[in-house]
Amino acid sequence: MEETLRRYFQCWLDQDDGPLKDIFSNDIVYSECYGPEYRGLAQVLQWFRDWNRTGRVLRWDVKQVLACGRTAVVEWYFACDAEGQRSAFDGVTLAEFDGGGKIISLKEFQSKAEHCCPYGRG
Repeated sequence: MEETLRRYFQCWLDQDDGPLKDIFSNDIVYSECYGPEYRGLAQVLQWFRDWNRTGRVLRWDVKQVLACGRTAVVEWYFACDAEGQRSAFDGVTLAEFDGGGKIISLKEFQSKAEHCCPYGRG
């Protein structure tokens, strides 16, 4: 599972959709952290291609991976340039795999990358 998720992140860094058919189930449901949801491999491929026409992922650093059964959780740092605007944030992916090792459900959650300590660093 970890290797599959790392391959997926690398697809974005390489702007290469070739491996996606081996990574995702045809019935994938993919929920982005800010609302859009893609249903089925065809929609995921269209989104990937459309996004990469005007954007570029600059970093997608894996901090840790936790796996249990057919579920994996990945904590990561993401940075991109989308339509001339740079942004970066921390995030978590929750991925469920089918019996063949392909991702059937993927949900992303976002957190601000800059953290403050309102009560001091303790």
